[in-house]
Amino acid sequence: MPGDCEFVQEWHWQMSANKRLECRTSAPEFTAGLAQFFDNLRMAGVEKFFHPHPLTTEEAVRLSNYCGNDLYYLLVDNTTVLGYGMLRGWDRGYEVPSLGIALDPSLQGSGYGLMFMQFLQAAARWRGANRIRLKVYRDNKRAVSLYESLGYVFQDEQDGQLVGFLELKS
Repeated sequence: MPGDCEFVQEWHWQMSANKRLECRTSAPEFTAGLAQFFDNLRMAGVEKFFHPHPLTTEEAVRLSNYCGNDLYYLLVDNTTVLGYGMLRGWDRGYEVPSLGIALDPSLQGSGYGLMFMQFLQAAARWRGANRIRLKVYRDNKRAVSLYESLGYVFQDEQDGQLVGFLELKS
C-alpha cells in the first residue's frame, strides 16, 4: 500500500456525541485546521524545538494534498487539529523513517503525546519499518523523557540534537 493515496488510516475515540478524537492521515478537508495549528505553534514559539519544514499555510496546503510514501498524520477533534505527526524518509529511499511530532501546547502533559506516539509507531510497524529514528534537543526535557519512556535509545548527536532509535517488534 505504500504510495496509495486513496488509503486512509483512521483511529478514533468517541468521547461524546460532538467530541471525537481521531488520528487521521492529512487530507484536503484539514488544510485550514492544519494551517491554524501551524500558526498556533509559531505563536507559542514551538519552532525552537520543532522545525522539520516551514510551519506555514503553504506547507499545510502541500501536506494536505500530499501523495507519496511518507506518512503525515493529524490528531483532530472534528476539524480542529490538536497534533501533527510524521514518518518520513521513505520518499527518499530510506529504510528507517524519521518521526516528528508536535502537539498543541495546551495539551502537553495530558497523555495525548504518548497516545499519538504509540499510534505513529504502530503506523510505522504497519508500513513494515523495523526501527524508527528521531531527533530531539537535549533541553526539550519533556520530549526526551517521553521518548526514553517509550524505549528510544539515544546514540549520537546531530545538528545540536540527540539522535534516538526505537527497535520495533513485530
